[in-house]
Amino acid sequence: MNRSSDEGAHWASLQCNPRWEDPIYVAPTALVLGEVHLGAEVNLWPYVVVRADLNRIVIGRGTNLQDHVVVHLSAEQPCEVGAYVTVGHGAVLHACRVEDEVLVGMRATILDGAVVGAQSIVGAQALVPQNMVVPPGSLVMGVPARVVRALTAEERNSLKPRALRYITLARAHAQRGWMRVGLDDGAGRETGAAR
Repeated sequence: MNRSSDEGAHWASLQCNPRWEDPIYVAPTALVLGEVHLGAEVNLWPYVVVRADLNRIVIGRGTNLQDHVVVHLSAEQPCEVGAYVTVGHGAVLHACRVEDEVLVGMRATILDGAVVGAQSIVGAQALVPQNMVVPPGSLVMGVPARVVRALTAEERNSLKPRALRYITLARAHAQRGWMRVGLDDGAGRETGAAR
């Protein structure tokens, strides 16, 4: 969905509170603001930034954003991340679409308009350029990224279990008080769980 270029429309997303499906697991240092929807069992690790100030961000069920991941967008393009996606430390997702059961390697960057097909792997430090379409089941690597090969069935089948392991880890951290369950407004008040 494209937004109007009218300046008022640019700030509409910033007026929204994040919404989520219970439970989600959030490190105390993670920042989530604007028109964000988080699916159940999403887990956000230390220093993650999910900033939907110009458009919307949707993150699917069971997805994990590891330490220092940044998810942002443009006024013209939202950012959509599918279910059971693993996004490695320091990666940047900007105004792109990442489909279900993808592994985004550490410090990889996916730029505006790019689409990463389901059950793919984006290698560490890869740069997926604007508007690139990665076919489902692909391994992409490099700067700029290119499709290196198709993933094996074994590799594709390993992607969802990887995300499930992070859900288990997040639950353990939450039980010990190291992660919150849900979001608050900084003053300890819950901001928008979808019921």
